[in-house]
Amino acid sequence: MDIIAANLAPIMFLGLMAFMLSGFPITFSLAANGLLFAAIGIGLGVLNPNLMQALPNRIYGIMTNDTLLAIPFFTFMGLILERSGMAEDLLDTIGQLFGPVRGGLAYAVILVGALLAATTGVVAASVIAMGLISLPLMLKYGYDKRVASGTIAASGTLAQIIPPSLVLIVLASQLGRPVGDLYKAAFTPGFILVGLYILYILLVSIFKPTWVPALPIEARTFKRTKNGGSGALSLLAILALSVAVFYAFLSYSTQGVSETHKVFGADTIEESFNRATIVALSVAIVVVYALAKFDQILKIGVLSDMAQRVVFVLVPPLALIFLVLGTVFMGIATPTEGGGLGAIGAILLAISKGRLNFGLTKQAMESTLKLTSFVLFILIGSTVFNLVFQGVKGDKWVEHLLTAIPGGQIGFLVVINLLFFFLAFFLEFFELSFILVPLVAPVAEKLGIDLVWFGVLLAVNMQTSFMHPPFGFALFYLRSVAPKAVKTMDIYLGAIPYVLIQLIVVALIIIFPNIVVTEKTKANGGQPAAVSPAGGQVSPSLNLDLGVGAGGAKAPAVTAPTLDLAKPMDKPAEPAAKVEAKSTAKAAEPAKPADGTPKFDFVPVK
Repeated sequence: MDIIAANLAPIMFLGLMAFMLSGFPITFSLAANGLLFAAIGIGLGVLNPNLMQALPNRIYGIMTNDTLLAIPFFTFMGLILERSGMAEDLLDTIGQLFGPVRGGLAYAVILVGALLAATTGVVAASVIAMGLISLPLMLKYGYDKRVASGTIAASGTLAQIIPPSLVLIVLASQLGRPVGDLYKAAFTPGFILVGLYILYILLVSIFKPTWVPALPIEARTFKRTKNGGSGALSLLAILALSVAVFYAFLSYSTQGVSETHKVFGADTIEESFNRATIVALSVAIVVVYALAKFDQILKIGVLSDMAQRVVFVLVPPLALIFLVLGTVFMGIATPTEGGGLGAIGAILLAISKGRLNFGLTKQAMESTLKLTSFVLFILIGSTVFNLVFQGVKGDKWVEHLLTAIPGGQIGFLVVINLLFFFLAFFLEFFELSFILVPLVAPVAEKLGIDLVWFGVLLAVNMQTSFMHPPFGFALFYLRSVAPKAVKTMDIYLGAIPYVLIQLIVVALIIIFPNIVVTEKTKANGGQPAAVSPAGGQVSPSLNLDLGVGAGGAKAPAVTAPTLDLAKPMDKPAEPAAKVEAKSTAKAAEPAKPADGTPKFDFVPVK
């Protein structure tokens, strides 16, 4: 029994794996495993029963968490937009725009996937919409089945990383960081992914042109101009006008910005330029849309059919993006408030297109309820598991296990990303976020890694959970709507190049950390942490919050005494293994600085 008591944490973790492999629902697996080992721990005297008193407060805290309220808002917004025909209009217009080019339909799917990601944040909605609309067309005009299906599945998963991503909301709640910070940091990796997807299609069009043919002339629906042209010149002119308006407004609004002169209510010069950029983009698209509408109403004929259709289809979702994300980035609204604005904006767009009805609204509300309930139930189950796991000192076990990895920060990041990648074969991002992130985040923070940077890195990695053969959810979403001519193996093989691209981006973020821009990386010269020779970071104070849980009520924090770094140490610090051995041998004695480095032994809050 002593052996079981001493190793209860790893046994509990293995018990969780056994529960999940048995096919038991993930939510009930987490909760049942937690309660089972709570009883075992109390019986063995390892777990203080008073710790379980914190469970009701934790669950109540989940239900009152304002951040998690953004999930149903963004989900509802995405479903309304998808079912009101926005995805269909975007795919048709952009597909026609790039149709004359080899791989044009694939480029259109990637760009529309990025736009849908920025407006919906829901992977299922994006994949199903593009699968229903684009896949039959791509097959009709001779696209390779693997390239077509892989491109659609991968483009749909962009909703994982491009704000307002649901996974970023969940990660923010688990990491204890503002959602807006993760949104800002995730933009660059998201657009790098889009660029690499486009590069892949470009390479395919060069080396395998028969796999991605251009649209035949008879399939191009844009009306010709009076002189027989395509109207591309008119589109370029309106694009140039929008760029000119943007730069003119940006230059005017930021003229004379200094420490004593800020604009748009900003606190710093950098924030002034960021807010001015968002406002300038909004002004540019409003001006362009107004001119196109003026031309259409008065029938002046300045703009071609191509230019008008591109403006009328692209501007409304872009305006919604600026409404939602712009208000969040400018600090005008919280992510939850931004989600509410987005939901209202989606309803207004659907009304303007005449496509909003009771049936559509009911379907969107039912789907939103199911997804939100799914997330909350998993969160409740993971809260039970994490509370008991911390009570049996599982967090210390994980910490010792991960900090012993050679290579410091780099070694830790490599191992953690490999762990998340392989577990993503069997678990989706909700399970990974709620089970593993609370275990590894404290270790990352102890190593000095910026948790915002770390969260974005994990988000890109967990994006592969939707693309993994054989259990990737995006693959099954596509399988449900794909024609019979597309075999399951075609979808699997088509997904593999995009999974490799996603792993390349993970490696790029680790090698070039300044790709993810956060306040800490800017302060550290592009690095996610001030790296010490051992790969960690020495901190003047150590705060351990035993009540960390997603949205849950916090237990009293245990704070270590302040370490005065100004005082020289008597001798170099001893190896961690030796210090740990001393601590174990003298467990009955109070912890004291034997080597100049304080040693603290924290116990669960009673």
